[in-house]
Amino acid sequence: MAALSVKDPRTLAARVALLGVLVLSGLLEFVRLSQNGYANVYYSAAVKSMLRSWHNFFFIASGPQGLVTVDKPPLGLWLQALSAKVFGFGPLSLMIPEGICAVVAVALIYRIIAPRFGALAGLASAFTLAVFPSFVAVSRDNALDPLLILLMLAAAGAALAAIDSGRFAPLALSAIFVGLAFNTKALAAVLVVPGIALAYLYCAPSTLRARLGRLVLAGVVMVIVGGSWTAVVELTPASARPFIGSTSSNSELGLDFGYNGFGRVGGQQGGPSSTKIYPAGEQPPLVRPGVAGNAPESAVEKQYFAAPPVAPPLPPRAPAPTGRQRGKPVAFASDTLSPVRIFGVGLGDQAGWVVPFAVLAALTLLPLLRRPRDRRTGVLLALGGWFAIELAALDFSSGIVHPYYSSALGPGLAAMVGAGSAGLAAMMRSERARTAIVGYALTVAAIAFTVGIQLFLIHRYGDPLWWRIPLVLIAVGALVAIPLARARSNLALGIAVAAVLVAPMVYSFSVWLAPVAGTFPTAGPYNYAGHGGFGVSPLTVLSDRALIRFVRTHDPSRPYPLLTASSDQASPLILMGFDANTIGGYNATDPVLSVSRLANLVAAGKIRYLLIDGPYDARGGTAATTAARLVCPEIPAVVWSVHALNPNSSYLVDCRGRSAALLHPQATARAFLRAHPTVKYTL
Repeated sequence: MAALSVKDPRTLAARVALLGVLVLSGLLEFVRLSQNGYANVYYSAAVKSMLRSWHNFFFIASGPQGLVTVDKPPLGLWLQALSAKVFGFGPLSLMIPEGICAVVAVALIYRIIAPRFGALAGLASAFTLAVFPSFVAVSRDNALDPLLILLMLAAAGAALAAIDSGRFAPLALSAIFVGLAFNTKALAAVLVVPGIALAYLYCAPSTLRARLGRLVLAGVVMVIVGGSWTAVVELTPASARPFIGSTSSNSELGLDFGYNGFGRVGGQQGGPSSTKIYPAGEQPPLVRPGVAGNAPESAVEKQYFAAPPVAPPLPPRAPAPTGRQRGKPVAFASDTLSPVRIFGVGLGDQAGWVVPFAVLAALTLLPLLRRPRDRRTGVLLALGGWFAIELAALDFSSGIVHPYYSSALGPGLAAMVGAGSAGLAAMMRSERARTAIVGYALTVAAIAFTVGIQLFLIHRYGDPLWWRIPLVLIAVGALVAIPLARARSNLALGIAVAAVLVAPMVYSFSVWLAPVAGTFPTAGPYNYAGHGGFGVSPLTVLSDRALIRFVRTHDPSRPYPLLTASSDQASPLILMGFDANTIGGYNATDPVLSVSRLANLVAAGKIRYLLIDGPYDARGGTAATTAARLVCPEIPAVVWSVHALNPNSSYLVDCRGRSAALLHPQATARAFLRAHPTVKYTL
């Protein structure tokens, strides 16, 4: 099977072309990066908290006092914390490491593909990954995915080196990379393992028994590296570490294999159609002084109602330069599980642009399976296997499928685009007429199907862009030129492949137009956009600052001046320099504090103010936040800011002097239920 025309990746032309692709990748990742502000404020606030102490750093505490951890493994946040320690804490010190990971991944995939399939195939792979929309979007965030993808790709590269050399050391290095990837995003890392194992087992030199033995040893290395931090956390007494976020069991193993593992595939709380909604009519009551007979009971409470503050003027709000709407709902993957889900709402524009070409072009590599010692066969099994597994996971997972999960599809897809292009070129140049005809038919099908999908996606997600007609004309012209200019068929094929990469490239450039949505980063001129800055709207910034002023000037408790129900409430406050801590974790349901512990801390004067409800309040909160609703009087939002949060969203309550009542909230609940017999509520 011949490679594309430029065979030697060490030539000056190949190196210059690769430099151009890397520059393009850098531009996509770093231009206007500062507009994203703190991007994923949950991770940013955690990094700021981690810098407070080695204890917070090691256990990746999400708040300054280390009550609860972030719901991910530590490596990605450690990288950001180290960058912030060296360069100072700020948005760019958190996001630039992720962009660097992305550019290195683009260079690495070239390094894997080019020596085996030729420089043009390597360039096609590198370019495809560089402009893969989801990969670009997530790499402009401070999410953990760019490091995860780089480590998984490095694991595949090291495994291929082990196959080429027959040595165990590169295979052990591959296992180390997978273990590090596990410590970045848990079980998402193991999706690369089946392809690597199959490639080594089938293609590596030596006897079958030796190959199996080395794979087992590599598996042991992977488990030791991947499980080391989890083991330390599990062996640390719960009283000596933060609560494990996004769990009910306070177990890191439960987090790794449940919420961050099989729950993402099989369905879980928070996944599509799996969230239990807590009807508003069944929420426990708020104690509201001055409302329904609840009078202010102390002089401090009375002063809350004496003189509401005058609202400062709202800052001017500039219109968004594009159609990207801040606050627009995120388009998650469709609940319908099928092989075409990758082209559906939520995934299609992030990852579906060249999937048809990658799949059909990869078919030309299947003859390599007859030659296990061909060093290209390992690429088909390792990276092609990774591509197939990621695609199946996106198409058929019934758990949480956020659009940015598709970023991990990028390397395998890019490899199949480059290697598959080489396969198509080899078939069309074959001396056997039948092989050449089949190769041309596959090329026509791959390009035609891909262009059709792209026109469909363009129509769904954007204006009738001017390059629709040139896209079709160039692709069709290249297909017609292939049989007419047989000696130049590689050039014509290259033009056709370049044509189908224009659409995702143009789409990826939209990341410059508006701030990234930190929690759900996506590309696209009309997709959900973030606010930049502290990750919340200007009105919420005013509200948060007013809340901070109020708590600081009204006898705050120490060491917990404010507790919040969820991390979404605490994170912007932490980034504004306030010691807010969540007692419900990211999902507002983590039992971080028991009712008795909350009551004891209130009695000791360590806790006074709680911000309850807010994001994810429909999930019911925790026993502690429910008890606070039932017995701690609300401080009306108008008292501390007329720009306060939506009154149906978050509520500030004062628990001072309520420690005894917190221990017996059922009495209050029973009285409420007697007065409201239609409410179905169980404490």
